[in-house]
Amino acid sequence: MRPLPELAVGGRGSLRLEVLKGLKLADFRVLIAGGGTGGHIIPALAVARELVARYHAEVLFVGTPRGLEGKLVPAAGFPLQLIRIGPLNAVPLMTRLKTLADLPGALLSCRGIIRAFNPGVVFGVGGYASGPIMATALLMKLPTMAFEPNAMPGLVNRWVGKRVDAAAVNFTAAASWFANCEVTGIPVRPAFFSLAQPDPARPHLLVFGGSQGARILNLNLPRVAARLLEAVPNLTILHQSGMRHVETTEQAYRASGADPARWQVQPFIDDMPASFGRASLVMARSGASTVAELAAAGKPSLLVPFAAAADGHQKKNAEAMASAGAAVMLEEYLVGAEAAQQERLLAELTGLLADPERLARMSAAARTQAHPDAAERIACRLVELAGR
Repeated sequence: MRPLPELAVGGRGSLRLEVLKGLKLADFRVLIAGGGTGGHIIPALAVARELVARYHAEVLFVGTPRGLEGKLVPAAGFPLQLIRIGPLNAVPLMTRLKTLADLPGALLSCRGIIRAFNPGVVFGVGGYASGPIMATALLMKLPTMAFEPNAMPGLVNRWVGKRVDAAAVNFTAAASWFANCEVTGIPVRPAFFSLAQPDPARPHLLVFGGSQGARILNLNLPRVAARLLEAVPNLTILHQSGMRHVETTEQAYRASGADPARWQVQPFIDDMPASFGRASLVMARSGASTVAELAAAGKPSLLVPFAAAADGHQKKNAEAMASAGAAVMLEEYLVGAEAAQQERLLAELTGLLADPERLARMSAAARTQAHPDAAERIACRLVELAGR
């Protein structure tokens, strides 16, 4: 087996062969643990692809049956093993007790998986499966690295943060929770970094609340749509509603009296980079992946964080973008059916869409939060840990 070659990595110079001494291509295995949401799985898949393409690594994912990993990981061509474990944070007492009862069995399963796969490094990306796997890896004294996409780390990452060998985060605010931490950003599809600029004479609003949609946006954006279209000449709206809410969202737009030629509702947007490219402004939730895509695309945004998100992480993500000058945050309680709430929403949207110079400043600020080499930097660190 030939050793890993010396490779240029993300402008950081070359990986020294001394770091990789004794590490063979066929020996380099990375176990990636965690998931649940796209905010955890999508960046993890980007890192996995980088590890395979650049370092010919063998990658194994470990997740649970309840997360998106069950769909996304096999579809990406990576093997996935499942363990039985549920949530502990911000859940009812009975759910917490069930998770605690499942924990011993999950730890035994994790030990078996790690022994069979024999990884050189374990990469925890947060989520239910990350806890047992990272705990087992730490007990077995394996090299470990944590990834945290949110400004406020989740329960698992708060627990392992000071125990892991290295960590990668998206927000500087999260760095204090980890040992040997680097602000790498979140891996994002390359297409988001090379979008055409929208036509300033034809303003366009993109609205979405994740792949499942956001009920609060589906109900309340249509309530102000007619007046918004009247206030902003040539404005058009594309609204991703989620599959379950497409009919009710369309009905709400029709009931508003908004010109049907100037709005469109889709259950799901297949080519999100292209939709970002056309948008003058994006109105969205503030999950980690969404925030990273907004930064990569340099898109100004009106962010409505999901109030029930664990540990308030969406609000903290939105606050970080707002502090950078890249976004305006509007909390959920300000978005509703009451007249005062509608006036506030209309004023925020009109003020942004009618001010191209402000949007341009927000766009430039968003790009300062982007990390185009995130996957490369994280993969490089994993290689270094495995070869230490």
